[in-house]
Amino acid sequence: MGPVTDDEIIRKRLLIDGDGAGDDRRINLLVKSFIKWCNSGSQEEEYSQYQRMLSTLSRCEFSMGKTLLVYDMNLREMKNYEKTYKEIECSIAEAREKIAECKKQILQAKRTRKYHQEYDALAKVIHRHPDRRETLKKLEALGKELKHLSHIKESVEGNLEWKRKQFYVLLSILYELKQTLENDEKLSKVEAAQETSMETDPKP
Repeated sequence: MGPVTDDEIIRKRLLIDGDGAGDDRRINLLVKSFIKWCNSGSQEEEYSQYQRMLSTLSRCEFSMGKTLLVYDMNLREMKNYEKTYKEIECSIAEAREKIAECKKQILQAKRTRKYHQEYDALAKVIHRHPDRRETLKKLEALGKELKHLSHIKESVEGNLEWKRKQFYVLLSILYELKQTLENDEKLSKVEAAQETSMETDPKP
């Protein structure tokens, strides 16, 4: 037989002493009464001692039964506590998972809010600029206007070139006219000089 553990000693002590109301003393008295009953002389004393033993034994059995009920109730309470403890642990684990999931959702919400803010900022920038179709129409109109201005430029440049040529021709004519006038003037001077010379010279 193995050594008796502390739990077994306490359990036996509780079974004997009950709820601490003196059951251990009652058992001792019962043993003494039993010894006294065995050594009793008269029948009346023997019957009276026997009744006292039955009464003491009944009280001890009642106390023991009550102690067993309390012990069983404590065991059930311990099982309930263990079950509740496990349920609490499960609830804590689920709460931690929910907290982790909520943190992820919060981060996702922050990212979504950031994207919305960036989108709103881009939308405001886009709204400040004209529509793409309007821009293309304006570009097309500007292209046509530029083409028209290019034609005007070419026409103006052609006219300028023609007028430049005419101016060069006019300058050439003026230069030739000037040369002609100068030559005529020189010739007139020479003729005048010859006439003067002939007038001053005596005839032979």
